[in-house]
Amino acid sequence: MKADQQLYATACQLMAGKKGLLAMDESTATCNKRFKAEGIPETEEYRRKYRELIVTTPGLEEHINGAILFDETIKQRTASGELFIDILINKGIIPGIKVDESTVPMARFPGEKITEGLDGLRERLEAYKSMGARFAKWRAVFSIAATLPTTPCIKTNASTLAIYAALCQEQGLVPIVEPEVLMDGNHTIEQCATVTNHVLHAVFDALYLHQVYLEGIILKPNMVLPGIDSSEQSNTEEIATQTVNCLLKSVPAIVPGIAFLSGGQPSIEATERLNTMHRLFDSRLPWALTFSFSRALQQSALEIWKGNDTNKVAAQQSLLHRAACNHEACKGTYNAEMEK
Repeated sequence: MKADQQLYATACQLMAGKKGLLAMDESTATCNKRFKAEGIPETEEYRRKYRELIVTTPGLEEHINGAILFDETIKQRTASGELFIDILINKGIIPGIKVDESTVPMARFPGEKITEGLDGLRERLEAYKSMGARFAKWRAVFSIAATLPTTPCIKTNASTLAIYAALCQEQGLVPIVEPEVLMDGNHTIEQCATVTNHVLHAVFDALYLHQVYLEGIILKPNMVLPGIDSSEQSNTEEIATQTVNCLLKSVPAIVPGIAFLSGGQPSIEATERLNTMHRLFDSRLPWALTFSFSRALQQSALEIWKGNDTNKVAAQQSLLHRAACNHEACKGTYNAEMEK
């Protein structure tokens, strides 16, 4: 099918040249929370100014293939009146859009969440495509605890991800499928590997059942990590090994690419872990393996900017530096000297 060929071509473009994806799709609440921590006014105008800083960063396209936008952002313009999405397209950065409507508690399953947003999704996808979006993103979350995640939680979220993905492909948009096993908790890295494996198998089972074209998706998973409160923290090599082995067991080779979320990892550690995966296992990887970070790319830039335009250039340089470091990590050529 010609439509499937176009999906595959777009997915390959998103993964080309060992570049990554920039997740600038924070919800208004999340963005305001980060602004509050830095003393930045929590207003639409300051969110606009911050996102203008990001999309106008000189040279960003040298390290970034795609940018995931939020509903507010895809409609915003620079101070001079140019649409952000047009700036990205002119740079050769493919625009995408977050389309889930966040997570809510799962009824009768304490501690678990499901993702909302399927109602009206077909129409919203059609509208976003008309604005210029070429891919979309949907996130589901899974917590690890003594009895979590449960099978109903895994299956419900997997099914929702599959319905979303099918609707995206119906509109000619590449779906980014994001099942995130959260870092919160005191679980071991082995527990995370087991849960991540179960979740990914369920997701791909659901994608198959819903006849989703796997060559036209991007997977956005967590790295396999011990819980943030675990007494058994792992070194970079163990994390790289556990993550790659889990993905090799769970992700079909026909999937064009995997783009990791950062999930709260410190910026430099996320880069080091991605680099180690490529350094140790690059020849074994059947799919492109890259990054789709949010905080791990933007946090240092936000801390420098602080809402003050006199800091804009320095903030852009920081964003570009992090993007360049992660680009090198996808080649397995990142090293600590680059941070100097």
